Amino acid sequence: MSDKIKNELQELLHANVVTAETAEKIRDYFHQKEAENQNKLSSVFGILGAILVGLGIILVFAHNWDTLSRLTKVILSFLPLLIGQIFCGYSLLKKSASTVWRETASVFLFFAIGASISLVAQVYNIPGDLDSFIITWMLLSLPLVYVLQSSIVSLLYIAGITYYGCNANYFTYPSTHSFLYWLLLLGIAPHYYQLVKTKALSNFTLFHNWFISISIVICLGTIAHKNGHLLYLSYMSLFTIFYFIGKTTFFDQQKLKNNSFLIVGKLGILYLLLLYSFKWFWDKSFYKTDSLAETLLSIEFIIALLLTVLAAILFYKKNSKTNFKEVSLLELAFLTNILPFITGYEFSIIANILVLFIGIFEVKRGIKLNHLGILNFGLLLITILITCRFFDTNLSFVIRGILFITIGLGFFLTNYFMLKKRNRNEK
Repeated sequence: MSDKIKNELQELLHANVVTAETAEKIRDYFHQKEAENQNKLSSVFGILGAILVGLGIILVFAHNWDTLSRLTKVILSFLPLLIGQIFCGYSLLKKSASTVWRETASVFLFFAIGASISLVAQVYNIPGDLDSFIITWMLLSLPLVYVLQSSIVSLLYIAGITYYGCNANYFTYPSTHSFLYWLLLLGIAPHYYQLVKTKALSNFTLFHNWFISISIVICLGTIAHKNGHLLYLSYMSLFTIFYFIGKTTFFDQQKLKNNSFLIVGKLGILYLLLLYSFKWFWDKSFYKTDSLAETLLSIEFIIALLLTVLAAILFYKKNSKTNFKEVSLLELAFLTNILPFITGYEFSIIANILVLFIGIFEVKRGIKLNHLGILNFGLLLITILITCRFFDTNLSFVIRGILFITIGLGFFLTNYFMLKKRNRNEK
């Protein structure tokens, strides 16, 4: 506890503002908070230290590698693995209550596993590709997440399988195609569930929320094969599902930075709607398709259908409690998935109207809640929509200029009057 807080607390105590018992509780609170901060700082430096030591050992080996005998190379290849296991064993037996020890030891062993695999393969010239290396590394490291309860290794695991998903599909498409990422992702599900249940407000949970949501968004495209144009339908439903997850009681009560599902879902929906608002998007994306039967039986269509059904179930579950009286346009965005199957319809008009009304709704909600962030988000959305139409229409520069001036004045006046109202209410 800082000297300033101690002095102020002493003054309050002498002035009989707080009782001795209350003062003691305040001291205990700040001492506990300082201890938690020190543990977090120790964990960060311990993990960084383990990473640097591991990388340093690898660099030392690499510098002298060619001059060593095969036996020496084999011994040195397994040495980081042995050291890491010793540290992990000591952490389990003697320091099981210490997060710093568990995380540091498990991170060191995580990198030691990868180093040992690659070094042994190099010594004996074992053939293999990058995909098999990453899979082997991740699967051998996964037990660390549960044995040592290591959330950092869990995050590294998510990053590793995400890279694998990209390398096995995007980087080598169309020569290879793999769905193994989704099975690997399930491997981390029990640990994430435990974090959400027991440490909902911890930084580890916060990072897992972001890592998992972004990883799924990145790798959803790996299902694409012959009907990649249908991925837009899957992404719209996925973002809607994320939005509903973010609106559940558990996530809705947390700070916005912890609610990655709501942020990713909302921004994803709006991004796709803005993309839908361009006429060229529809001309190039959905009308150049294969036969109807082939499309309906494709993996892309099946996944899009399943995600859309799940989004509909979550929509019903959320709004049935309020008799559908609090339905927002964002929640209905996944219904645009039926548009590609309605021939002769001007889809871009629907998207423009949706984005415009969502922006107006956000402005109205910001005014009602007296929240400048929500207000400006709505105004920004309307501005982006108008900017899109700036490049997509043949309006004269005079009309375009007037529109931007109007939006600029709207930003200024709404913020001015809201701040004025807020100051008047504070007085």
